[in-house]
This record gives sequence, C-alpha cells and structure tokens, in this order.
Amino acid sequence: MSSPLSADHPAAQPPGHDSVEALISQARRLRGDVDAVRRDSQGDGTDPRGRWQRALYDLALHQLSDIDEHLAQLRDGPAPAPRTGSLLSRVGSAEWNLLTDEAEWSGELFHILGRDPAAAPLSLDELPSVVLAEDRPKLTAMVTGCLVDARPIDGEFRVVRPDDTVRTVHMMGEPVLDADGSTASMWAVLRDVSELRRSQRVVSETRDSLSHHPLPADTGQRAAVEPREAVQPPWHGLLRFPHEGRPGLDLAAGYLPPAAPTAQAPPCTAWYDACPLAGDETLLSVGDLTGPGPDGAQGPAMPIGALRGLATAGTRPAQLPDRLDRLLEATALPPVRGALYCSYRPHTRTLTWAHTGHLVPLLFRRGTGHGLAGQAEAALEDGDLLLLHTGELAPADMRRLLSLGPRLTGVGSAQDGVRIVTEEFGGHLGQEDACVLVARVTPWTTRRAR
Repeated sequence: MSSPLSADHPAAQPPGHDSVEALISQARRLRGDVDAVRRDSQGDGTDPRGRWQRALYDLALHQLSDIDEHLAQLRDGPAPAPRTGSLLSRVGSAEWNLLTDEAEWSGELFHILGRDPAAAPLSLDELPSVVLAEDRPKLTAMVTGCLVDARPIDGEFRVVRPDDTVRTVHMMGEPVLDADGSTASMWAVLRDVSELRRSQRVVSETRDSLSHHPLPADTGQRAAVEPREAVQPPWHGLLRFPHEGRPGLDLAAGYLPPAAPTAQAPPCTAWYDACPLAGDETLLSVGDLTGPGPDGAQGPAMPIGALRGLATAGTRPAQLPDRLDRLLEATALPPVRGALYCSYRPHTRTLTWAHTGHLVPLLFRRGTGHGLAGQAEAALEDGDLLLLHTGELAPADMRRLLSLGPRLTGVGSAQDGVRIVTEEFGGHLGQEDACVLVARVTPWTTRRAR
C-alpha cells in the first residue's frame, strides 16, 4: 500500500537538480543576509522592542535553515535524522485503509509520536488515544469531514507522548477514492511544529510587551522596561495545582508579591487553588488571610487543605465561607479576609459561586469583560475566560483590568492570560500580595470508558 505522498521515501528521480541547487543557493544567501543584518542591529536586548526584533530574527533564521534542509532533501533524498532545534523538518506519513482497517505509518511518524517502530500503527479509531483530550473533537471533525464529505484535512492538534511530553502536530491529508467514487482510504502527512509554534509565541509575547511599553514619541528613545511575570508562591511546592488543566478548563495562576512589604501588609497571605471534585467538577478558589499564619510563608497551604477537605466531602460553594471560617476559628490560623469559591461543571458549563468581601468573578467574552455581581450562577460558553483575583482594586484599576477584554478573549492559553494581566499591572496588584487565577472554557467530551 503506497501513499500519494510519502515523507520517508524519495522519488525515483529527484526533481530538477539544477533548479533545486539554484534555490538552495538563494536560500543560503538570504539566510546569510538576514544573519548579517541581525548582527549589525543587535542591541543589548533589554528593552521590549529589542526583544521583539531578536525573536523575529531568530524565527526567520530558523525557517530559512529549514527551507535549506527541505530543498536539500529534494535534491539528495531525506536526511537520516532531523537537525536538533529544527522547526519543521520532522515529517511523517500515514495511510489508513477503510476496507481492511489496516494502517501503514512511516518510520518518522513513529518518532514524532514517540512510539516503538516495532509496534503496530494505530488505527483511525485508536489515534485519538494519543491526542490531548481537549483537542480530540477537533481531530474527529477533521477526519469525519475527510471521510464523509471528501474534504482535505489541514489542521493542528496536540499529542501526548509516552514520556508525558506534549507536542503540536500539523496534519494534512486527503481521501483516496476507489473506482466507484467511494472513500477507500485516507492518507496524511504529519509534521511536528512544536518548535515553530514556540518561536511564534515568543514573537507574539514580545510584541505584546512592546505594545504596552511603546517608545516615547518626543525622544525616540527605547523604554527600558522589563516584562513582569507572576511567580510561584512560597507554599506552591506543598500543594499540586493542575497545570495540565481540568475537564473543560484550561487553567493557569500566578502569585504577585507585594510591591513593598510592610508590617501592615505581611507577605504570603493570598492563595489560589483548583480542586478536582466528583463527576469532572472543579472547585476554583482565590482568597487571602488577615495574616500569614503560624508557619509564615507556608500559611496559605493549610487553609487550602481545609478547603479541599470540605469541598471533597460535598460542601457546596454557598456553604463554604461559613464552614471554612468556623474551621479556621477553631485553629491557630488567621481568618479569611476575602475569598471566591467557584464550582464549574463542564457537562452543563455551569458556574456557581460564593464569596466573602467584595470579590466577584470577572467574565471575558467576545472582547468585553464584566463582573458577575448580583448573581450566584452563570452559564459559560466555549472560549469564555474567567478571571479570579484577590485584593480590592480601586475603580480605576478595575476599569483598567476590564479594558483588557479584547486581548484576554483572544489568548491562546490561560497562561497567556495570566501573563497579560501581570504585565499590565507591573507584577503587583497593590501594596499587598495577590493571586490571579485564569480559567479558559474549552470543549468538553465525556471521558472514554477504560
């Protein structure tokens, strides 16, 4: 069985040797010119514009190097192994026969997916088992469109390799029709674009940083402002936060230390948490204590543990404020000053919440943001972004936060949302420490039976 396009087997006669050689020379000259311009314009890299330019130069040079390698493969045949750090050179092929249910993979595809080449290729029904859960509906839609409607496949999804690393794969394919016009098989080429997407994210992030720190119009001088990022709280190592997400949610959170710790604002009083509950439900919480507690920096870990115990025992968000306060009152721990307790059920996309103090969840949808004040339940949609934060913001700061709606609703990940908020506020939400938790609503499907 042979595919219309195979990434691992060269054509019997390499196409146009002289013309390909000329293209290789052009690509190498262009790469040398770009590299020379990059060196001539290299600054100290400490300002936002310099970081953005450096990232773009690096991305262009990576891509030109890959063009050189691909053209060389056209001339000489496939390379024995991809170059370390290459953005595009890992390409594999596959064909799935619908009549016999057989699959044929190239050796490189086994390498991309981290599977043993001696093992049997995965069938189309088995392929979703290596795909990240939230990307499986996308893969299913692409394959169905190809097999049922004869539409070409052109899309990306993330796969989880046996060593638990996640790689981004770009898949292109077409149906193969028999004499009667029915779909007999499906072939595809798949390439690992993880490094390419990583480089593009660097460009995007440095561009975002530049947009928030523009050059002064009157002087033309570069603004030497370092981007700010949320840090891990001191108690982070004691409790596991599900950075891989939860069913129906892409999660990220960060701790923002106080701008200037004082006796009135002791450090390490704020917390964030995401606790798994029964039936794929998730409890999201943020809050702060009136003091750091007897264990200082590790103080928030104890109320988080108490909160998880209450929630997993069946306490609903509406009852959590009172029950947690009573539990803390019976211990040496300081009471809660302000907190949000949000329960999310992915199968109904329902958010229920309760709070102490003046905190409310912030919902960002279709370019705008607003607080969920005056309600205790909300229906969420795919693509919604939920933002929970600790501390009371001044009205001007709240307007500033909500004005981020167009950027926050367009982020590719929850981590990008945390980064945007952190950079906007310079790494601090006030004189006290604070936490930010971002949850992006993602498609949810029932877990497959094991």
